[in-house]
Amino acid sequence: MASTTNTTTSSNYWDFLFTELADPRTNHWPLISSPVPGLTIIACYLYFVLNFGPKYMANRKPFQMQKTLVVYNFIQVLVSIYLFAEGLDGAWLRHYSWRCQPVDFNDNPVAMRVARGCYVYFLAKISELLDTVFFTLRKKDNQITFLHLYHHTVMPMISWGATKYYPGGHGTFIGVINSFVHIVMYTYYMMAAMGPQYQKYLWWKKYITNLQMVQFGMAFAHSAQLLWTDCGYPRWSVFFTLPNAIFFYMLFNDFYKKSYGSKKAAATAAATAPVTATDATAKPIENNNSPKVASKEL
Repeated sequence: MASTTNTTTSSNYWDFLFTELADPRTNHWPLISSPVPGLTIIACYLYFVLNFGPKYMANRKPFQMQKTLVVYNFIQVLVSIYLFAEGLDGAWLRHYSWRCQPVDFNDNPVAMRVARGCYVYFLAKISELLDTVFFTLRKKDNQITFLHLYHHTVMPMISWGATKYYPGGHGTFIGVINSFVHIVMYTYYMMAAMGPQYQKYLWWKKYITNLQMVQFGMAFAHSAQLLWTDCGYPRWSVFFTLPNAIFFYMLFNDFYKKSYGSKKAAATAAATAPVTATDATAKPIENNNSPKVASKEL
């Protein structure tokens, strides 16, 4: 009897959390009704990139995958353009308040357009797990950092929750600016994958990290408005969005200093150092690693 009661209580909690609290317009969409499929995908992803993948590739040559990477990054650029355009035209330039915007839970075309945009954004975050899979298969383990894994693990869960419970409103601003950053970032990676003849056009890689840090500042400022403005959007969300924006900014800033600060210091030292005969005749060491941009974040 006690076992039956516990089972019923657990079922009630499950239904309350994942059915009653959910938005009925989006809750029946694939991968949204239950957290199990999404968490299973993330668990398999982490197992592959942290365990199975490195072991499988240990005694194998890295895959080149040039054509695959060009096509993959091109598709990500197209998806990001779509999400950025949808976010502006469907919401922020025509219907939304920049100060505070509640979620429209109606079935009207404008509200459903935004909800679909949130869902596509979630699917995009799932697809971006392939970033790390490709790093593993190409044996680019130096790019699989804590920052990279944290981002690729957290973002699908955040976008799943937004699609399931609050598909629209104030929180979509972060997705819109993030999509713009991804247009720039995946364009860079597409060009980098097209071959060494395009390397001379990729001098702007460090500015992508700058752009990423700007987006966190914008996300922080925009989300902070909920602290003193009440429009019906859940204020409790700032207890997650604000610390997360600060944390991401610190991680990216640390990456920037390590990646570009040290290079600047080395360049300055090289410029001021006396040139010896050895220096003048030495052959430069080639860098066979592909350009790196903050571990393909956000």
